[in-house]
Amino acid sequence: MRFLAAVLMFAFAAGAAAEGGMRNVQSKHDVATTADRLEAVLRDKGMNVFARIDHAAGARKAGFELPPTELVIFGNPKVGTPLMLCSRSIGIDLPQKALIWRDAEGKVWLTYNDPGYLAKRHATGECNGVIKKVGGALANFAKAATN
Repeated sequence: MRFLAAVLMFAFAAGAAAEGGMRNVQSKHDVATTADRLEAVLRDKGMNVFARIDHAAGARKAGFELPPTELVIFGNPKVGTPLMLCSRSIGIDLPQKALIWRDAEGKVWLTYNDPGYLAKRHATGECNGVIKKVGGALANFAKAATN
C-alpha cells in the first residue's frame, strides 16, 4: 500500500498523471487564474471557448459550500468533426472540457479527458493520428495554463 501511495505521489509531482481516463496537471496558480490563463491560450490558438462554468457559485446558490471549481468547455470543429466521422459516439465527449479545481490540501489541478482513453472508448481506429495531435495540444494548453 505504501508503494502504491509513493507511486501516485510521484506521478502527481511529475506534473501530469492519467487516472481513470483523465489527465491531472497541478497548477502553480489559483483556480480563477488557471482558468483565465487556459481561456487566453485557447483563444490565442484559435479554439472556441463555448462556456466557463463556476461550479462553486452554483453550489452557493443551492445552499452548499464547494471549494473553487470551474469548468471550461472548448473546441474546434476542424478537429472534432474528423473525430466524429471516425466514430460518431465520440461526440458525447466533445467539445473538450477542462476542470480546474482546488483539492482538500489547497492544491489546484487542471483535469481533462485523456485523448488516448477516448480513442479506446470510442474505437476511433483510423483517427489515431488526430488523437495524438489532440493529446499534444491539450498537454500544451494545460502546461501554459498551469505554469
